[in-house]
Amino acid sequence: MYFTSFIWDPSKGIDLGFFMIRFYSLMFVVAFVLGWFITKKIYNREGLSQEKLDSLFIYMVLAILIGARMGHVIFYQPELISQDFLSVFLPFSFVPEIEYTGFQGLASHGAAIGVIIAMFIYSKKVLKMPVLWILDRVVIAVASGAIFVRIGNFINSEIIGKATGTDFGVVFAQLGEDFARHPAQLYESAGYVFVFLILWYIYWKTNKREYLGFLFGSFLILLWVVRFFVEFVKEAQVDDRADWLLNTGQWLSIPFILFGIYMVIASSKKKYTTPEQA
Repeated sequence: MYFTSFIWDPSKGIDLGFFMIRFYSLMFVVAFVLGWFITKKIYNREGLSQEKLDSLFIYMVLAILIGARMGHVIFYQPELISQDFLSVFLPFSFVPEIEYTGFQGLASHGAAIGVIIAMFIYSKKVLKMPVLWILDRVVIAVASGAIFVRIGNFINSEIIGKATGTDFGVVFAQLGEDFARHPAQLYESAGYVFVFLILWYIYWKTNKREYLGFLFGSFLILLWVVRFFVEFVKEAQVDDRADWLLNTGQWLSIPFILFGIYMVIASSKKKYTTPEQA
């Protein structure tokens, strides 16, 4: 057996007898709770009420879960719409028989689109401020959450990396394999740590938070660049696209990166002054 490889064979979760607490679900809980505390700290600085924070939390949870699920189905598994339609919206498989599966397919590209749409609605109905103002701030929490989501993927032995072809890597025993792969999920999670720290520094230590779209654009560039490069060591999530020059995740990342560059450049002309600062 390989001497520098690591055999990964965790349990699925904590079995309570009547219910299984899945570690992947726990990572989502950690992501949302941490995001709430980060955003609360930001809202306190900005002088915004707890009521508006609570509304934001509801918008974010729904946007991320619905957007991520729909993104996965549309971009990676569209056959579900015709083959097992109810499983698109419910955490069950109905074909060939009813089985609880949880939402095993969640796409970050879909989550990003869902958050943008939800923040547009939230900014109009609740915050009464420009949508870019809130996007500039929630992306800090989103970046922190992404760290734990990828750890959850690692725990689940999903979104796996390519075989290393050496004695370095992780052996995913749950997949019935005896060869090492790149722990791509951990590479990506580590990259998101730096994305979060950079955004956190920009918000708290510079005046760039006053320029609408700068933080949001920086988030798009940093996060999707990390995703783009990690995809080179990931297995293709759609088999019939495995021989593409770039995989689906990379093609979907490019528009986000380009849009992020545009937002950073355009932000220099969009300095925003809050009513309290005026």
